[in-house]
Amino acid sequence: MRKQLVLTATGRDRPGILEEVTRVIVRHHGNVEHGRFQHLGGDFAMLMFVSAPEREIDALRGELDELHFVKFDVHTRIAEVAESEEEASAVTCAITVMGADHMGIIYQVTRYLSEQGINIETMSTEVVAAPMSGTPLFTMSAVVRVPPRLSVDDLREALEFIGDEVGVDTQVFADESLDAVLSAAVSDAPSLS
Repeated sequence: MRKQLVLTATGRDRPGILEEVTRVIVRHHGNVEHGRFQHLGGDFAMLMFVSAPEREIDALRGELDELHFVKFDVHTRIAEVAESEEEASAVTCAITVMGADHMGIIYQVTRYLSEQGINIETMSTEVVAAPMSGTPLFTMSAVVRVPPRLSVDDLREALEFIGDEVGVDTQVFADESLDAVLSAAVSDAPSLS
């Protein structure tokens, strides 16, 4: 039987970090089922969903903990994979937000999502220089799970209202993958060249 764990690691960026962590995982017959890896300033951040044989899980966590004390911050947690009935019937939507950058955009959007019991599956944000003016331009893409008691049209309307209040454009796409939305958003975005 296999168990799953969530692994997070952060530290100063340098070549070879991902190789070191995955070497430990493979040594314990583990597999990275999902992962996100990001260079942030001069640091790196990784988030992994790892499975390994139940008999190896404690040894794997122990060896990963040794990396924590020697090289970078590593944390592991045994994953709970069960999904509630409401989570299973939730509708998947993609959200995009774009506009002039200023404090509070993420807070305003996520406050509403939290209040409505909407779970964020993935979210990516970035601030880039707008073409011509160089004004900081905020972009956000997210995949969310909307509970069945809330309609997608209600979500769209509420986010449009929030967007008007904070000066950003919002879009909601029902039952579309984030990749499809990102492709559309990139083709519609102003060129940075």
